[in-house]
Order: sequence, then C-alpha cells, then structure tokens
Amino acid sequence: MKTTLQTGKPKSAPEPEPAEQKPPEVLPIAAELQKMPYEPLLPIEKKLVLWSVLLGLFLLGALAWVNQVLFRG
Repeated sequence: MKTTLQTGKPKSAPEPEPAEQKPPEVLPIAAELQKMPYEPLLPIEKKLVLWSVLLGLFLLGALAWVNQVLFRG
C-alpha cells in the first residue's frame, strides 16, 4: 500500500464518476453558425482591418527591401 510523503496516511482511490452523466449534445458548426444573427462590421472595425492589411503589406515590402540590400548574393 502506498502512502503520501507528507501525512504518512495511505492514499485512497479516486471516486468513480457517476455513469449517469452524459456529454452535452454537440451540434455541427454549420448549424451553430445558422443560429447566429447577422452582424455587419462597424465602421471602426472596417478601418482597423484596412489599417492592419496596409501595415502588413508595408512591413512585408520593407522586409523584402532589407533582404535585398543586406543579403545580396
């Protein structure tokens, strides 16, 4: 029989879970998406998306330029 180091008492076996519990019903993603109401993007969200894409393209161009300047082979 194993004992714990701190108390010296024997370990008790974990209690089994009741067999009555059933997992919640899992619906397909498509069904869940159909339940959701349509929410258009707010104007500020559109601006944030635009700025993010433009910043990404600019940084990608800057990275390509730095690559050409520093690592000419």
